[in-house]
Amino acid sequence: MTPDAGQQELVGNICGHWLEGYGASYNYDRGSALNLVKVSSDLEAVVKEIGELDGRAPLVAATSASLDSSFKDKSISIIDASRRIEDEDISMLIIFGTAWGLDRAILERADLILSPILGKGNYNHLSVRSAAAIIVDRLLEKR
Repeated sequence: MTPDAGQQELVGNICGHWLEGYGASYNYDRGSALNLVKVSSDLEAVVKEIGELDGRAPLVAATSASLDSSFKDKSISIIDASRRIEDEDISMLIIFGTAWGLDRAILERADLILSPILGKGNYNHLSVRSAAAIIVDRLLEKR
């Protein structure tokens, strides 16, 4: 989900490469995965679509490399979020931002804000794809 037309176009180009022509013949599995991608500019439309597929709206979880103190009441560890998904048998829509973070309106709309991934020391900037991989792995880890 992004309202930015340039980012939407980029996603379309990347998916198109793996779904058509050389990319599709080179790596069929990547195309199969990217065939699932849908682009939307409207968060509420995404929540509604997931709700229609699942029978109820998902929990909306935002991510942040640094948590604004005004959102402390929404903060949840990845382990606790994983337990909540399992205990409540509910879907979770996870929203990842760019290096500049998510817009404040998205953080306000979120039901939960996942605690930042911390390493040793004060430096905690990861690429979005690295953070996404770590978060998804920890959320789906069997305990």
